[in-house]
Amino acid sequence: MARLQSLRDTPNTAREYETTYILRPNTPNEGVAEVNTRIRGIIENMGGKVLKVDNWGKRRLAYEVAKERKGIYLYWLYLAQPGVVEETERNLRMLDNVIRFLTVQVDTDVDVGARPSEIDDASYDKAAQTAADEEDLFLSRAPDPTEADPDEYTAPGFEDVEIPPNPETQE
Repeated sequence: MARLQSLRDTPNTAREYETTYILRPNTPNEGVAEVNTRIRGIIENMGGKVLKVDNWGKRRLAYEVAKERKGIYLYWLYLAQPGVVEETERNLRMLDNVIRFLTVQVDTDVDVGARPSEIDDASYDKAAQTAADEEDLFLSRAPDPTEADPDEYTAPGFEDVEIPPNPETQE
């Protein structure tokens, strides 16, 4: 559906937008890729141009949203007409994995040819990969059996010194 140009917009220019959306933390990488493909298709099919896609990873939310304490943050920077934002947000609203989204207009009357895009398929693949959460890694980290016991530390130069047992702790 074609949308009429705003009379405020200079011909042959577009508006620059940032969209950030948060996915449920248990969304697999295939699910992230599926959402990204859908958003990319909307932007490009409606004449927009993606400038940057970034996966910020799994982060703790400031407060509980849709019964979730964490979420996968994705950031998009793109040039488009106002109708693209409406369609993007409509689709984000319909997806079950999306728990929050926000679009901000960064600039108006941007010359599309003057803003080169360094986005390729590898960029989209990278944005679909969510790194493991640091907190989850910390909590699931088992002690390494090769690590020395901290109670068994011996300072350099004292390896041969015999330490007598403490008589107060002996029974």
